[in-house]
Formats: sequence, structure tokens, C-alpha cells
Amino acid sequence: MDELFEIYDAAGNPCGLAARAACHGNPALLHRTAHVVIFDRQGNLLLQKRSPHKDIQPGKWDTAVGGHLAPGDDYRTAAEREMREELGVAPVAPLRFLFTSKIRNAVESEDVGVFATEHEGPFQPDPGEVSGVRFWSPAEVLAGRGTGQFTPNLEHELDLLSEHGIWGGKPT
Repeated sequence: MDELFEIYDAAGNPCGLAARAACHGNPALLHRTAHVVIFDRQGNLLLQKRSPHKDIQPGKWDTAVGGHLAPGDDYRTAAEREMREELGVAPVAPLRFLFTSKIRNAVESEDVGVFATEHEGPFQPDPGEVSGVRFWSPAEVLAGRGTGQFTPNLEHELDLLSEHGIWGGKPT
């Protein structure tokens, strides 16, 4: 059975449920996701390589943790669950809420709650979701920008992290 997402109107009010497959192909179906950016003690950023079997952006590097809210979830509940599901770890400190962002493209429309934490691992990625994880230095992330190896959503999130003064490095 296809996973169900709560969908929202433009004012942010829940207005029903829709199947994952419907939401990923119909940008009129606004739904929510939670992301967690994870840093190590040196300030490097953990990224996940999406499984080649994912329906959107397979095989590309993306935010360390990203997952859809289940009906009735809030952003924090989903973020903590997705850390356990995708990376096999729980937060070692409370997640710090950073901001919300909007993803709008020809495939989907998502409102995203973004959190941050520090975690050194070890990680046990779910191979159905993630084909690998590794920490990237700021210089490595900057060098990778615009090369097609990152998801467009990650590129957008990197800009927002920089604009909010959380992590540096918009390309010049």
C-alpha cells in the first residue's frame, strides 16, 4: 500500500490525505517534510547519497536526513523518526529548529522544517533509503555545487543555511 501524506492548502491548513505517488507528480498537492542537517565537531556536514531506487533524485547527494511527515506528525517528531529510520541513530542532543523552507518544482510542492544537530556516528544507513553517508568539508561542498552530484533541494538548503549564518558557502 502506498504511503499517505497529509496535504495542506496555501494557508497551511490540513485539507486531506493523498498517496505518496500522487504527491510526487502533482505539485498542487502540498505536503510536509522534515530535514536534519548534521555536523561533526569540526563543522563538516554529513550528507547522504540517495539510494538508486528512490523515486526522486536517485543516486544524488542530499541532506543527511529527510523524510515526510506522517498524518498527525509535527516537524520535530518526523525529524527524530527519520534519523532513526535513515541513519539508524537517535539524536544525541535535542534537535535545534533552524527554519522552514518551501520546495516548489514541476514534480512536487513541500514545506520543509529544517533542524540541526551534532553527531559523530557511527551511522547505520538503511540501504533501501541511503546508499552511503560521509562528512563533507565546506571546501568539498563548495566544489561540488553546480556539478549535478547534489539534489536541487540540497543546493537550495545550502543557500538557506548560508543566508541564516548557520553554515558558510554560497558559490561566488
